[in-house]
Amino acid sequence: MPNRTPVTELDPRYSEITEAHPWPNTLDLLVRAELSWLSTVRPDGRPHVAPLPAVWHDGAPHFCTGADERKARNIAGNPNCVLTTGTNTHWSGVDVVLEGTARRIVDDATLHELAAAWTAKYGEFWRYDVADGLFWQAGGVGAVVYRVEPVTAFAFTKGKGRFGQTRYRF
Repeated sequence: MPNRTPVTELDPRYSEITEAHPWPNTLDLLVRAELSWLSTVRPDGRPHVAPLPAVWHDGAPHFCTGADERKARNIAGNPNCVLTTGTNTHWSGVDVVLEGTARRIVDDATLHELAAAWTAKYGEFWRYDVADGLFWQAGGVGAVVYRVEPVTAFAFTKGKGRFGQTRYRF
């Protein structure tokens, strides 16, 4: 799926700035982020949050995890999730929240493209082989790969006492 340009709107209730944060700038933050936080829902409804590396490919963020890890088990029961990234400061930067639905990727051709994207972004430590619909690292450790299909995203801009909240609808 190609990159889509979402409908962008500034929420004046929470914004002192007068212009929405441009989607290309928000997309750049998502693409360059070294670390994201994935929020999923446990079977009993409690939230689960975990840090992980993610790559943007073909119009959406992707992440991987062990098939038996809490993230994968949560998604099996409820594919709705939130991926966040940004700055850990109050007075500057932009924080991004992307809401979507996780879908497992099993196509080996797509997984090969994603494995190359992980290595290109994160280096040799994140080099994966692909077989049987999984990522594999040395030592025989397999990982399932998910695409988060964006539904809504937010950019929270912060700077010198002037804040803004931009919503993106896909």
